[in-house]
Amino acid sequence: MRRLALAAALFCGTALAVPAPAGAQVFRWANDGDVNSMDPYGRNETFLLSFNANIYEPLVRRNVKMEVEPALAERWEQPSPTVWRFHLRRGVTFTDGTPFTAEDVVFSAQRVRAQGSNLQAVLASVKEVRKVDDATVEIETAAPNPILLQELTTWGIMSKAWSEKNNATRPADLTTREENFATRNAMGTGPFRLVSREPDRKTVLERNPGWWDKPTHNLERVELNIIANDATRVAALLSGEVDFIYTVPPQDVTRIGNSQGVRIIQGPELRTIYFGFDQLRPELLKSDVKGKNPFQDIRVRRALYQAIDINAIQRTVMRGQSKPTGLLWGPGVNGYQAADDTRLPLDVEGAKKLLAEAGYPNGFGVTLDCPNDRYVNDEGICTAAVSMLARIGVRVTLNAQTRARFFAEVNAPRFSTSFYMLGWTPATGDAHNSIYNLIASRDGKARGIFNNGGVSNPRIDELSDLIAVETDAAKRQAMISEVGKIVREEALYIPLHQQQIVWAARSNVEVVQTADNYIQMRHVRVNAR
Repeated sequence: MRRLALAAALFCGTALAVPAPAGAQVFRWANDGDVNSMDPYGRNETFLLSFNANIYEPLVRRNVKMEVEPALAERWEQPSPTVWRFHLRRGVTFTDGTPFTAEDVVFSAQRVRAQGSNLQAVLASVKEVRKVDDATVEIETAAPNPILLQELTTWGIMSKAWSEKNNATRPADLTTREENFATRNAMGTGPFRLVSREPDRKTVLERNPGWWDKPTHNLERVELNIIANDATRVAALLSGEVDFIYTVPPQDVTRIGNSQGVRIIQGPELRTIYFGFDQLRPELLKSDVKGKNPFQDIRVRRALYQAIDINAIQRTVMRGQSKPTGLLWGPGVNGYQAADDTRLPLDVEGAKKLLAEAGYPNGFGVTLDCPNDRYVNDEGICTAAVSMLARIGVRVTLNAQTRARFFAEVNAPRFSTSFYMLGWTPATGDAHNSIYNLIASRDGKARGIFNNGGVSNPRIDELSDLIAVETDAAKRQAMISEVGKIVREEALYIPLHQQQIVWAARSNVEVVQTADNYIQMRHVRVNAR
């Protein structure tokens, strides 16, 4: 650890000073939790992907309208239904001056599929990534993939030379808290470069003067400050200590909105918050039930589902800043239909009867693992659920932890949880992303990589494979709807809501808010007060 910290300091100290452009500004912002790694493949989590996207770039990216547009690939075509040919942007360099070439793309394809990567699903449909020449690569899929471009938008390309030089040719496995050079250092082609990294305190970026694109931002320096306490974070914004806060406590939205010099920026998010169960182990790790797993019984899962009042959570915990849901994908996601968005009814007495029928007339005890710095009022939601489940005799012990500890404990394949909260944003903007990652059975490769409870349904697996290659929109939608119905009727998960994105900024700050909750520094401007 000491050597890694020293290496980070040495790296940051060698950044060359470049004169700031006229009107350049410092953008100071705050969040309640930190980015857990500078490695863009370290965790498939929105905040990490969003932050690192300011340093690392994909072949194709999303614009402010969430449309796919060229990035490191300036154009592409399909010579056949399963082959995509990408023509790389010439003259692009990494921030150490190393030219970006097809070798980096092929290397990054190998690295993103390596042990320790949490982004293996982005190339799950890909058979081969091959170099044609220095400025051309081909990506061949095993079958036609109608959403390949959308899947590539979160895959940042890394430098082969830098990774090899610093012994970071594979990602460090965050589930074991492993680190390597890429955990605390970074070398990308993007609009910003890493200057300093103090985990859980402050991370600093500076403008990349050699960026290939024409910047719309006017930032010279970006400072991410970790302020875990809600009141302290809001006070920092109101006092002018920071310019922007990413996670706004629901209870402070009205106060901020009524304050001079600051404003609330709010819109719908693609993320769905849900509860999951360990349905794999023959005996739960964190329960007083011995010799069997109550969550393998559909009656128990339905009982918990029907005991949780999501409308009360929306009203009292989320202060109206959520949309209750019956699906694991919501409005704005391709494949969402309002007609499918129904829930099992709230029925406390019916839930008690189901538990009794399943052999638990007096309920049972179980631990609920929950983050306390990841989602909007995450610990508050879990606390409310504890009380609701107590009404049917389920005695829940709440284990709320910071995101680093929580994800290391909960995430597959080494998951050590029995009952947990998570949130998921389909990075492709398509329902198949949720189905493939969360609901389809784990195949030991990329499929089901976030199926942390070991859900396994042969029909869903079949539908997942078919949806991935179906080009007829109506047939594809019918299959997506069928998956949603199975998840609901078998209570494989308990969907809760899509939370609102709520940011807050000083009045002189311009930011672009998109439904994926990415903070894109290339669109931020800090104007003179």
